[in-house]
Amino acid sequence: MNTIIAEAIALDEKDELASFREQFHLPVQKSGEPYIYFCGNSLGLQPKTARRYVEEVMKDWELMGVEAHTEARNPWMPYHEILTDQLADLVGAKPHEVVAMNSLTVNLHLMMVSFYRPEKDRFKIIIEKGAFPSDRYAVESQIKFHGYDPDKALIELEPRESESTLRTVDILDTINQHGSSTALIMMGNVNYYTGQAFNMKEITRVGHNNGCKVAFDLAHGAGNIVCDLHDVGADFAAWCSYKYLNAGPGATSGCFVHERHSEDDSLPRFAGWWGHDKSDRFKMGPEFKVLPGAEGWQLSNPPILPMACLKASLDIFEAAGGIKSLRRKSENMTQFLLSLLQPLVGGRIEVITPLELDERGCQISIRVKSGDRKIYEKLTAGGLIADWREPDVIRIAPAPLYNSYEDIARFVELLKLAMF
Repeated sequence: MNTIIAEAIALDEKDELASFREQFHLPVQKSGEPYIYFCGNSLGLQPKTARRYVEEVMKDWELMGVEAHTEARNPWMPYHEILTDQLADLVGAKPHEVVAMNSLTVNLHLMMVSFYRPEKDRFKIIIEKGAFPSDRYAVESQIKFHGYDPDKALIELEPRESESTLRTVDILDTINQHGSSTALIMMGNVNYYTGQAFNMKEITRVGHNNGCKVAFDLAHGAGNIVCDLHDVGADFAAWCSYKYLNAGPGATSGCFVHERHSEDDSLPRFAGWWGHDKSDRFKMGPEFKVLPGAEGWQLSNPPILPMACLKASLDIFEAAGGIKSLRRKSENMTQFLLSLLQPLVGGRIEVITPLELDERGCQISIRVKSGDRKIYEKLTAGGLIADWREPDVIRIAPAPLYNSYEDIARFVELLKLAMF
């Protein structure tokens, strides 16, 4: 047996979380062998319990009809509430600071309605250049909606020449430089392309010192790194649930609003009846009475079927000891991956993800020099499901819930064959 494969198998045998791999469906090749699946940063794998959770909802619908809103095993009307404590633990928040609702970009827009309040001398938004395109589209459209010119109002953080990632000192310098004219700082806490994790606490501290509102898109952070949103102090955050949270395509998003805003019913918002106070919601009165906390930004009653999938995954996260336990395994896995990649770096590939543990999650982004996509195509033919991002990056994301050290070793062996 290959020495590297043997080493990986030995690590898997010692791994206390290894058994959780069996709780997910692994995509299978025509040969019957499972793929090496490193694409949880695009779509997490299906929990084996998800079908049962969904079928329970379907059965309740079949047997009870509308009565399932109050009489189902997990009543539909407050269904989102059974996710609250687990979501709060996952992102480091208090329960009243989080809610499951809508989709990610919808939530970003809803939050910007409340927290992007441009004025004559304070109207700019700071984001990272190379943010996920949907974030940029959303921010630019908000700027235009308020009558400002994106060329003047949008500040994009760029890496230094010949560098791939941002330096924290440069981010903070930019905030200090533009802080007096900036209304909102909104960044991904993990960049989707490079895998770089940003120093959320320092960005928030310096942003608030300059009078800015501060927010984070956790699309690549929730379920991947320890976010500690309450202690970080960000004003709001939002995330999707179909990547590291394994809740399925189009899964229900999550949203965080810091508790200092929870009783502020003067904040402008787009309102809907599910954000109305529960005590008299069904009196159907004409006056909107906002719920305190993040729930006050809800618009509509919860989508039960996708929430059932999310519940299946969150139960597994909880059983695995939560995000801190999984993060420890993730750090060990990426260290193992980087150690195996090191002899290959400098030729046809380079790693553009930061090497420091606190500056990355589980994603390692590999730049293929000269943009040679043939390497990626060979990897795919060899049994890898990962992700190619133009013009020249392969994104590899070993998820600690269902990936193994053996997956990592076999990937590196495939990469060697593809390169030479």
